[in-house]
Amino acid sequence: QVQLVESGGGLVQAGGSLRLSCAASGRTFSSYAMGWFRQAPGKEREFVAAISWSGGGTYYADSVKGRFTISRDNASKSVYLQMNSLKPEDTAVYYCAQQGLGGGVRVTRGYDSWGQGAQVTVSS
Repeated sequence: QVQLVESGGGLVQAGGSLRLSCAASGRTFSSYAMGWFRQAPGKEREFVAAISWSGGGTYYADSVKGRFTISRDNASKSVYLQMNSLKPEDTAVYYCAQQGLGGGVRVTRGYDSWGQGAQVTVSS
């Protein structure tokens, strides 16, 4: 198993930017794809972005494409989510996750390790 700890959340005005970080420890980091999901109050957890083990492949939800950028640094066992042009509808708890052995990168069942979450609040 791997331990994941998110940081960088906070309150920002619409149009602003935030950068989320996720630090991993434990299981080999560089062998697995990583993803970011989010969950707003009363809603299901939804896919935001994912990155392949090498960083060569990135995937985004349509709602964030062109505004968010996922990246990773295998040397420091970290994954990042740069969020620009934030909107009030981006308000949610954001979770970092590491891919498991089954499922695709766009679905929660594809991941077997999750962080505790970081709150992102975008005011209008």
